[in-house]
Amino acid sequence: MSPPRCCVLGATGFIGGQIVRAALARGWAVRGVRRRPDAVGALEDIADQIEWAQADLADPASLVAAMNSCPLVFHAAAYYPLKARDAWEAVRHGVREMRHVLTAARSAQVRRLVYTSSLSTVGPPSAPGRLANEDDLYLPGSVGTPYFEVKWAMEQEALRAAATGLDVVVTIPTTVLGPGDIKPTTSQIVIMVARRRLRWAVEGSINVIDGRDLAHGHVLAAGHGKSGRRYILGGANMTIREMLTTIAEAAGVPPPRTVLSPRLIEQAGRMGSFLGIPAAGQLQAMRHWQPLDTSRAQAELGMPPTRPFAETCRDTLAWFRARGLLPAQETATARSDS
Repeated sequence: MSPPRCCVLGATGFIGGQIVRAALARGWAVRGVRRRPDAVGALEDIADQIEWAQADLADPASLVAAMNSCPLVFHAAAYYPLKARDAWEAVRHGVREMRHVLTAARSAQVRRLVYTSSLSTVGPPSAPGRLANEDDLYLPGSVGTPYFEVKWAMEQEALRAAATGLDVVVTIPTTVLGPGDIKPTTSQIVIMVARRRLRWAVEGSINVIDGRDLAHGHVLAAGHGKSGRRYILGGANMTIREMLTTIAEAAGVPPPRTVLSPRLIEQAGRMGSFLGIPAAGQLQAMRHWQPLDTSRAQAELGMPPTRPFAETCRDTLAWFRARGLLPAQETATARSDS
């Protein structure tokens, strides 16, 4: 009997690359989809185990060709409006690409699509005394940044497709750190702390998950998720100061001492957005960062406990050092003692 076959959109990215590794570890045949024919992301060591396909979210025909003969598709390549200033133009762009993916999945007779959404689609808890969960929805316009608006709109397209017959499961990663963050994206904070370029923390709490655990959650969602259902895939809830302190301890540098208010950071984010600084819009939404309830994924998907955050920090630092993005550990430690 041939192994299950899956297609991973965004295979050369952080989350997509970890999904590829998790699928291969289960013995699945993997078709990795990329835009550039020579791109392998952080998968150099296993690139020859992947069937590569070239496609673009703006080209529906290329998506159909990439998905053909793959009953399972992971969509981890969704639009990320880093520099967009016009929220509605970003929404139109993201929705158009999402519709291309959904239409291609129907044309290719995909049996299940697992879509990687965003924690920004989770709103504050609707009842006091509990953490926010999948039933708490982001209210469009309440933050007003392109990122929040486009991610909400794209997720709604996925859920609408599920309601009309396409088998779609929505995963919602929390803050993702870990080895394999090729650009890097969210794991950039590990580099900043290790280089002592981030000397302050912010009031508030978040949920953090290792990219490897997140990928395992995607595989579980493919097998056990319910169509049209949202699943928050997360790890530990912690304060932002606790997160930065753990990273600093793993890097052998002093932790941030100053704690700033979210209001001050949001003001900086507004200025950064005005100047066109990438990702500054996320800072504008800092007061919407929150701890999250991950019990649905545990109960329905069988999501196991995630690895300790300190382990994620050590592995991420080692991965960045191996790629030359951070100096060798002894050098970093010596500088922190000087």
